[in-house]
Parts: sequence; structure tokens; C-alpha cells
Amino acid sequence: MRKYRKTVVIFLLIITLLILTSCTQSEKSKTKQNIESIVTSFEHPQTGQKFKIVNAYKLYQNYADKVESNPKQSQWEIYNKEVIKPIHSACFENVEYPYMADSVLNVASDLLTENQILSEKIDRKKNENIIKEALLKSSELLPSENEITVCVFPATNTNKLMTTLGAGKIIVHYNKDYTEDDIRYSMPHEYHHSVWTEKYLRNAPSFTVLDNLIFEGKAVMFNKLVYPDIDSAPIHSTFNKYYWSKIVLDLERVDLNRSSEILAGGNGLPSLYGYGEGYRMVKSYLDLHPNVTPEEWTALSAKEILEEGNYLENYK
Repeated sequence: MRKYRKTVVIFLLIITLLILTSCTQSEKSKTKQNIESIVTSFEHPQTGQKFKIVNAYKLYQNYADKVESNPKQSQWEIYNKEVIKPIHSACFENVEYPYMADSVLNVASDLLTENQILSEKIDRKKNENIIKEALLKSSELLPSENEITVCVFPATNTNKLMTTLGAGKIIVHYNKDYTEDDIRYSMPHEYHHSVWTEKYLRNAPSFTVLDNLIFEGKAVMFNKLVYPDIDSAPIHSTFNKYYWSKIVLDLERVDLNRSSEILAGGNGLPSLYGYGEGYRMVKSYLDLHPNVTPEEWTALSAKEILEEGNYLENYK
């Protein structure tokens, strides 16, 4: 009798393990299918360069369903499990600028519902076509050896249109006020940052204020090359000696905060002043070297751009 009972217990344990294993495999299979359904992969028809669009906002429906069925659980925990974890590897792993992901990875709980509502309004086909067009145009001017992954999130908590997390990793912060031209114009900017990071960050010295200005200036120039007919954010075209005097002594400083202040403007500087100043530095160089290709000027150091463009002559 004891032997019989022991056999029954072992049998039930085996059945239980098989059921649990089956459930786990089923959940993994379902998760894999969910991820595959939100990813669009494509290649450049001539060069074969690879691209991937991860429509992370599509996972917000899973988030909403879980919140409804688990009202006592933390919304942020559900968000992390249902939205971030499934695409973490594709969007956030092994990036050079991880701090740039903060607005997506650490969304305040009170904004998650707003983002979920916004996610339902994104037209996948239309959005993907615009991103695809911009990526293909960008790659024709500046090819990359990396697969470029673009992850799209709804965003009601940031003014940023897009962010580069590192080589081959771009985040789209899809805002309710986005226009098609916003997407078109911003994508080449971030694409340029991605390719520069892929090719040159490893051997770059510590970033000075000048390096940061020209890093952004190159990306603005690349915007204008890819979409010359689209108006960008205001880029001041004049060489203002008063504004220049406020930043010139900071150019050699290694100071990310000061770089950010100058780029954004404010405190006596026009809005986005640093982007305009960086763009004018690159333009001054290209005005004197009109035959240099995007690949060639992307490789130049900030010092080369400044000196070989005779930029300081504009402020004498």
C-alpha cells in the first residue's frame, strides 16, 4: 500500500511538472509571437544595410490589460514587465549613452495611463513608412555596418523627439504633437549620431564643450542634406559677438552640464543656440571644402572643423 501511494505521489509530481513546463513554454511562445508581431525588419534594396523598427507602443495593450486585472499591483512594475522587459535586449542593451534612456525606463507612474491612451492613436503603417524613408535616405549618404534599430514609444513626458542611445540604437519619443516632417527631420539627426558613435566614439578623447557643439552641428548639417526642403527648429544664422563672448572661454572645458546649457540656450542665450553655433562651424568648414563627402567630414575632429573652417575669423 505504501509503495502504491509513493508511486501515485511520484506520478502526480511528474504530471504537475509537465503541466508547469507546458505552461511556461506556452507563455514563452506567446511572448515571442507578441514581440515578432511588433517588429518590422527591412534592408536597403541596393546596399543590403539592415534596419529594424520595434513598435514598443503596441505592448501598452498588454500593460493596460494587466493593470485592469491586477488593480493592486504597481503600475510601474506592470509597465516594466509587459513593455520594457520584452524589448529590453533589442532597444537598450549594450548602449554607449544609457542615461539617455531615462525618460523611457523610468516613466512616472502617473504618466503611464496618458502614454497608454496615446499609444492607441499611433498609425503604425504611416509612422513606419516615414521612418523607413528617412533611414534609407540617410544610409545612402552615410552607410553603417550596424543594423539600425529604432524603438517607438509614446511620450507625453518629454519634449525630445528622438534620442540616440548608442551605435545602432535610436528611440522615438512619439508625442501627440508630432508632425510627419518632425519625424522625417529628426531621424537623420539621430542616425548621424548613431553612425558617429559606431565609428569614432571608441577613439574619441573626453568630450569638451566644443566637441559637443560640433557633434550636434554635424547632425544638424546632415538633417539639411537629407531633407533640404524641411524647415528645422530655429537655427540662428548670424554671428553674434555678444553671445559668442559668453561661450568662447568654455570651449575647451570638459563639462557636460555646460555643454547642455549652451546647446539648449537660455540664461542670456537664444533657444537652441549651441545647435546653431555648431551648425555654423560645420558650414564654415564645408563652405571652404565643398567637395568633402559626409563620410569624410563626419570623421573630422572638432578642432579640424574649427581651424580648417577659419571659424574664428567670423568673430574678429
